[in-house]
Amino acid sequence: MKLCRFNQNRLGVVQGDDIVDVSNVLTQLPGANYPYPSHDVLIEALERITPLINDCARTGARLPLASVKLLSPVANPGKIIAAPVNYTKHLEEVLAQKQLHHGNLINEIRKAGLFLKATSSLIGAGQDVELIHTDRRNDHEVELAVIIGRAGRNIPRQDALSHVAGYSIGLDITIRGPEERSLRKSADSYTVLGPWLVTADDIPDPSNLEFSLHVDGELRQQANTHELILGVPELIEFASSFYTLHPGDILITGTPQGVAPIVRGNTMHASMQSIGDMHVRVVEAQA
Repeated sequence: MKLCRFNQNRLGVVQGDDIVDVSNVLTQLPGANYPYPSHDVLIEALERITPLINDCARTGARLPLASVKLLSPVANPGKIIAAPVNYTKHLEEVLAQKQLHHGNLINEIRKAGLFLKATSSLIGAGQDVELIHTDRRNDHEVELAVIIGRAGRNIPRQDALSHVAGYSIGLDITIRGPEERSLRKSADSYTVLGPWLVTADDIPDPSNLEFSLHVDGELRQQANTHELILGVPELIEFASSFYTLHPGDILITGTPQGVAPIVRGNTMHASMQSIGDMHVRVVEAQA
């Protein structure tokens, strides 16, 4: 199932070139009082309400996919976890190009660890990346994104996929410079998730997905997730050894070689096998 959020926080199921509005199922989510949950209640309830979603999808209003504004399929992630240098060829290109590492110590992922991105950086495929610090190089990075569906701590890799709600395409936009990764990757709009969430039952094995990124029609990045140094189960095991993973947490798994600058006026076209395609515009942030 392809599940999306669109327009004014509506919930939809993507079927071909249409979206079926299933927002009525949102009434089945638990009410919340202060202090509000620090996780995503829709993702937490997804397995329980999937039969209701399927029922609504048979009779709900249909809208052309091209007519809606796609938001991030996850509204309230507790954290966005990112994997640096998780493809060997990307590690090699970062080490070889000073304008990518700016003298920062670059290690392969087992030594570098993971880092967090601000949840305020999250947007969907129908929204624009708004560049800041345009006197510096701003780069695209396309990645497989994993959405956690079931809480866990110290999750062994053999059980890891049972904690996954689904998958999306992620764009991890990066300002180059000497500062810590988390700062340079956490600007507003610098995490794109989309175009929708594909539930885990439709992607039983995320370790062999072809994906690519074009900018204005030019191929920039192309790889397969089987090239990951740490695959999805290993990343979940690694991350959960440091902190509890909660429903709605997003894990972006690392980008392959081919990172390059984006500028105002560009359009990024990201495509991933078994997930879909998204076109994301690049603009300059307003003062």
